[in-house]
Amino acid sequence: MAAQKTVDHKYVYDFAEGNKDQKDLLGGKGANLAEMTNLGLPVPPGFTITTAACQAYLATGSEPAGLADQVGSHLDALEQAMGRTLGDPEDPLLVSVRSGAKFSMPGMMETVLNVGLNDRSVVGLARQAGGSTGPDSASDSDRFAWDSYRRLIQMFGKTVCDVPGEDFEHALDDAKRAKGSDLDLDLTADDLRALVDTYKKIFRRHTGRDFPQEPREQLDLAIRAVFESWNAERAVIYRRQERLPAEAGTAVNVVAMVFGNLGTDSGTGVAFTRDPASGAQGIYGDYLANAQGEDVVSGIRNTVPLQELERIDKKSYDELLDYMARLERHYKDLCDIEFTIERGKLWMLQTRVGKRTAAAAFNIAGQLVDEGLIDLDEALHRVNGAQLAQLMFPRFDLDHEFQPVATGIGASPGAAVGKVVFTSARAVELAGQGEAVILVRRETNPDDLNGMIAAQGILTSRGGKTSHAAVVARGMGKTCVSGADQLDVDIPAKRFTVAGQTVNEGDVVSIDGTTGKVYLGEVPVMPSEVVRYFEGTLDPEQADVLVRAVHRIMTHADDRRRLAVRTNADTKADAARARRFGAQGIGLCRTEHMFLGDRRELVERLILASTDADREQALAALLPLQRADFIEIFREMDGLPVTVRLIDPPLHEFLPPLEQLAVNVAVAQERGEAAAREEALLAAVRRMHEENPMLGLRGVRLGLVVPGLFAMQVRAITEAAVAVTKSGGSAFPEIMVPLVGAVQELETVRAEAEKIIAEVVGGSGVEVLIGTMIEVPRAALTAGEIAEAAQFFSFGTNDLTQMAWGFSRDDVEGAFFWRYLELGIFGISPFESIDRDGVGRLVRIAAEEGRAARSGLKLGVCGEHGGDPDSVHFFHDVGLDYVSCSPFRVPVARLEAGRAAVETAGSDSR
Repeated sequence: MAAQKTVDHKYVYDFAEGNKDQKDLLGGKGANLAEMTNLGLPVPPGFTITTAACQAYLATGSEPAGLADQVGSHLDALEQAMGRTLGDPEDPLLVSVRSGAKFSMPGMMETVLNVGLNDRSVVGLARQAGGSTGPDSASDSDRFAWDSYRRLIQMFGKTVCDVPGEDFEHALDDAKRAKGSDLDLDLTADDLRALVDTYKKIFRRHTGRDFPQEPREQLDLAIRAVFESWNAERAVIYRRQERLPAEAGTAVNVVAMVFGNLGTDSGTGVAFTRDPASGAQGIYGDYLANAQGEDVVSGIRNTVPLQELERIDKKSYDELLDYMARLERHYKDLCDIEFTIERGKLWMLQTRVGKRTAAAAFNIAGQLVDEGLIDLDEALHRVNGAQLAQLMFPRFDLDHEFQPVATGIGASPGAAVGKVVFTSARAVELAGQGEAVILVRRETNPDDLNGMIAAQGILTSRGGKTSHAAVVARGMGKTCVSGADQLDVDIPAKRFTVAGQTVNEGDVVSIDGTTGKVYLGEVPVMPSEVVRYFEGTLDPEQADVLVRAVHRIMTHADDRRRLAVRTNADTKADAARARRFGAQGIGLCRTEHMFLGDRRELVERLILASTDADREQALAALLPLQRADFIEIFREMDGLPVTVRLIDPPLHEFLPPLEQLAVNVAVAQERGEAAAREEALLAAVRRMHEENPMLGLRGVRLGLVVPGLFAMQVRAITEAAVAVTKSGGSAFPEIMVPLVGAVQELETVRAEAEKIIAEVVGGSGVEVLIGTMIEVPRAALTAGEIAEAAQFFSFGTNDLTQMAWGFSRDDVEGAFFWRYLELGIFGISPFESIDRDGVGRLVRIAAEEGRAARSGLKLGVCGEHGGDPDSVHFFHDVGLDYVSCSPFRVPVARLEAGRAAVETAGSDSR
């Protein structure tokens, strides 16, 4: 025997060697199989090939040194434990080869079952199962063996050798049609033996070789296929959608096969320790007799509720409930469990912390606190802002008479309305055109992921709460109704029929992922109970369980957070709503919005002013209007700070477009009509035309070039604050100068502003702060100088992102961002979530250098990132004082600010 190679890495672990905390190395499935093994639960023996092996394989394109030997030694140990040899013709050991990344990626990577079967061991498997071995036998045991063999060829062919899956499916459909049945259970052993021959021919036609008969070759090729599936298109898309790291790799689990397709005393199922849709305690799951696990999750056969197992096999049912309770107590969370029963023997095949809907996440967190399993800090950690945002979406208003045409299983809650489409490609196409669509399938599979992402909701005629459609939809927060078997779905014809009616592609349907009901046409929607709670129209003590759970966790988030949360609001109505939602002030009030509508004529007079007197007259007319606007906002935010940004956009944006003016002037001239006003405006627009107005005469530059413009606004703001104070209120204005790039710009504006403020304030006691928006990279890099003239910084991360990247947001998102996301250059748009390495570094530099120069410098952010959950954590870490966002996102920011504080405290304690 040749001496074994010495290797530096241990790439293979027996289940007994790991635990649940080793997900980075063993993947989620492997770590949890190890944990269940250590808990003494009945787990089939097996071993895990680590994520490190996958990473090494993907980096080099070949297996790392020593892996084959380590797999061989663990396979030897597995064979000894089982008393069988892989693929032995007399008494074969069969194994499954399953993926298992650190993060759950349901259905995105590959699995191969029944590895070890070949033309000889299939006979041994039949004998092992208790049947005869005669070539014409049609016994149950023979049927089981040949059914297992055809499954192996089908899965191996598709997964390992890229044989089109539909070729196998068509052959199976033909066999069932010849039998006059829709069920594969009606195929006899002889039928399945013939189907195996057909499958082999399909395999050879596509691969140019016979189906491999050597068991170890099957195993090695299957392992390699699982490694490679990490970079399969659907897996890559899923990781981008869920923001999962691309470099993590997947582990591979090799497990001794146990069979749920041995007859009516066998079966397979999926169980949840609580309802993943609502969080309610109880018994939830699906069971399918005489089946293998893929039959359940694929949705190709409709399951029975898990409670039916008590009637079918009470012993296994009672054991399962005991194991479920033990696992939930051990993991202190909702557990998702896969199991198989082989002739009355229960085997635990997998457990993991289960995916859940947003409502279930909040409800379960509260329940576990009540049960003493977790504390409120952990409950806050287990929910997130994206889930809270989902709960704020509208729901169907069914007070009108809308009758459902079908009822399936409410697999993932929500109210979704859209045009019916039957393929993922069509869903992507229409969604790209701005259409809302509902993807309708018999059942989904991993190749449908693009369409599921694009759709508002998913509707299937097959499957249950644990089918592929249900699991993936819950993970993405998509509305889903599965198992609506009243629907007769005809994919080639692009239609389905239900209740005597035909629904064609493009027709509108509405689906309710909570009740499972399907409606034809558009059902109106109404505000969610959670929004009513935030608006103060619903007492949490009188509300349902979900609202009480949200209230409890939000209260704790507010108690724990360090970051204040303000809002971006330009009107009294926006300010009022944001305050009801918990805003602690206004972080951005855009004054340019106050120049629109019926005030455009005054702005035109300002722009067209040819003398100082004309300009001063226009500004004098605008002053009382601006003052009245600020009085309304200060009163609405009584006692809270309001940051007012002085006018920012170029003045020509307040004028009609160049093309429109040119046409109006030309038409007037053609008709011989007077058009003095239009001609003056056209001349002004041409005079102020800029090739790149976002980098032109705007912000502080505009205030320095147009005499009196900023002065008028500063006076209006200060006079409004004094008026509110004198009437018994409290106003705390903060004047923000936009687009500053040099401290001298701010110094010039501040000097003029302070004279006006001192004149207006008098003895009123009103204090007005003056600061700047950090949105130019140079300002961030010279923040120490600018802080000497600023009492606060507010980071305008929208413009800061544009200027740091050299992107024009209005142009690039539709032009090429999709390609950047596809190529993995972006994991997410930098306008959606802060670019920590680039833009974030500018923020960090400015915060540190600004505070070093002025210890009391107030720091906030008012760009769109202020309401992004991940960005809020970054701003907490940088040390900002507040984030500001749109009114609707205020609760999300409050929650994430609390989570950021809890997670920081947790890491500090560690």
